[in-house]
Amino acid sequence: MSPGDLDTALCGLDFPTDANVLVGLSQADDAGVYKISDDLALIQTVDFFTPVVDDPYLFGQIAAANALSDVYAMGGVPKTTMNLVAFPAKKMDLSILRTVIQGGIDKVREAGAVLIGGHSVEDDEFKYGLSVTGFVHPKKIRTKQGLKEGDRLILTKPLGTGIINTAIKGHLASDDLIRTVADVMATLNRKAAEIMAPYPVHACTDITGFGLIGHLAEMIQGTGLGIRLYAENVPLLDGAKALAAMGMVPGGAYRNRDFRASMVDMDASVDLSIQDILYDPQTSGGLCIAVSPEDARRLQDDLIAGGVDPAAMIGEVAGHPSEKIQVV
Repeated sequence: MSPGDLDTALCGLDFPTDANVLVGLSQADDAGVYKISDDLALIQTVDFFTPVVDDPYLFGQIAAANALSDVYAMGGVPKTTMNLVAFPAKKMDLSILRTVIQGGIDKVREAGAVLIGGHSVEDDEFKYGLSVTGFVHPKKIRTKQGLKEGDRLILTKPLGTGIINTAIKGHLASDDLIRTVADVMATLNRKAAEIMAPYPVHACTDITGFGLIGHLAEMIQGTGLGIRLYAENVPLLDGAKALAAMGMVPGGAYRNRDFRASMVDMDASVDLSIQDILYDPQTSGGLCIAVSPEDARRLQDDLIAGGVDPAAMIGEVAGHPSEKIQVV
């Protein structure tokens, strides 16, 4: 599905809502938020996908980390999860499913959450993920929008997972590179979320299927603000640039580029391989955190000291040109 297809399909539908919906379908964000009381709101999200690595246990960990990430991006703490499984029982041994779910369970336990149920169907294509419910104070919700002119943008994971996963499917990735990208995708955004919690963060999102530029576009859309993105500051996975130059670019990157073309001014000096990586759809990517210039360096230092490395300052929020991402 191309970016924007779902929005088009749902356009004009009358969705039920009430006054306690703090973040819902009226705004594009990482998860929904529902107010329970003056000091408690629920964050709710769901995500699942087909295997991105051959190792069943690692796939379970990656899928779980990816689903949990939206709660961290909203400033919350994951509390409960439920399995979502589509499994080709006639073609695959159930031991594979058991191993995948064990990987997910271990990642849920690492997050300090619990698994309380789930749903499974038989399908020709294997898919796994989680629905996740988290807690957040209603006044401490972090949304995609809320940027302020001058804010600095900090990214907490390197880019390139989509390109490397494409190379894995083409048997062009080394064992070391496969282990590296799997470790990055399976890493929770918990530590980054905990470190940013005391800071006055103006906006936050996690970088997933729309790529870095696609998610930055969501942060500025309708705000009148722009972003200046410093391509040389964006952290990359080792090998991603070389693989992009070889053509190991997933179709989703081209769809992301086409969808956001009108919002991007790409400097001619930016290497074509780097451009591809900026649009590359990520699996279980890092957080992109917007804070004031006064807080940015201290937050970056705290992230690195806390083991969130690389935590890179990749850009800043500008007053003009309006709703444009200038990549230099």
